[in-house]
Amino acid sequence: MNFLPGNQLNLYGLNKDFDELIKLYKNKKLPNKFMLSGRKGIGKCTLAYHLVNFILSENENLSYNLNNYSINKDNKSFKLVHNGVHPNFYLIDVISEKKTIDIFQIRNLISDLNKSNLNLKPRIILIDNIEFFNINSVNALLKILEEPPENTYFILINNNKKILPTIKSRCLNFNIILNNKNSVEISNNLFGSKILTLINNNLLDYYFTPGKVYDLLNFLDNNKIDFENLSLKKILDLLIDKFYYKKDISAKILTYEFIELFLTHEFYYKKNDIYNYFLKKIDNTKRFNLDEESLFIEFKTKVLNG
Repeated sequence: MNFLPGNQLNLYGLNKDFDELIKLYKNKKLPNKFMLSGRKGIGKCTLAYHLVNFILSENENLSYNLNNYSINKDNKSFKLVHNGVHPNFYLIDVISEKKTIDIFQIRNLISDLNKSNLNLKPRIILIDNIEFFNINSVNALLKILEEPPENTYFILINNNKKILPTIKSRCLNFNIILNNKNSVEISNNLFGSKILTLINNNLLDYYFTPGKVYDLLNFLDNNKIDFENLSLKKILDLLIDKFYYKKDISAKILTYEFIELFLTHEFYYKKNDIYNYFLKKIDNTKRFNLDEESLFIEFKTKVLNG
């Protein structure tokens, strides 16, 4: 399956958000640092990639098609971004073998931005999963956000997670919302309507956004796991018992997300100590790069088996 945000040639469900960003850009009012916030998996990063292509493909052959919100796969800028070699585009994200966005990624970015721009096009930095910044990388980022280079845009993707106020205060925030009807439409376009009927309704109730369905299907497919009648509790047992979170970053992210979803569904309205205790522990584990194995095992022992 090839449904990563940077590969999506068509934009579904977020056309109004895209129109707003394009209007700001055309009127030279697009902020040079802004945040796209919303639930994980609704298409924020895909929206960002379409904006990137619109900006970078200006005055190129086969530029962005505004009539049907699509990227031409033969466009020069799309090919360069897709292959990770566009001189005006930088992607910052969690490295697969690491647990956080590392300070060296930010230092390398700053070093590149301090070099002269080789063309007149804007430079665009897309930073995904900003909740995975650690203290050191955040401090390094803040320095360049305070005084970004000329003709440079920072796009930060926030998955509605707790982030430092110092980042929030430096970026204009756009809340991206995808209703259930659009989620169904997008998922059907990407995966086909039949696939949704095979996924346990209990799991869809927790996890239904197009990106999340992709992450789930990709994980299950890669690990040869039958997803029919797989409940949230069963998949959490599987992720923790089989130590999938140790094997790759996507499985670890899935484990965190499913734990938070389970806690929210089971304990949010009860407002009890279990909910607050584990959410705080999850936040501290991510922020201070602590051992997640003890967290996951404790969650299984006290909550899933409790």
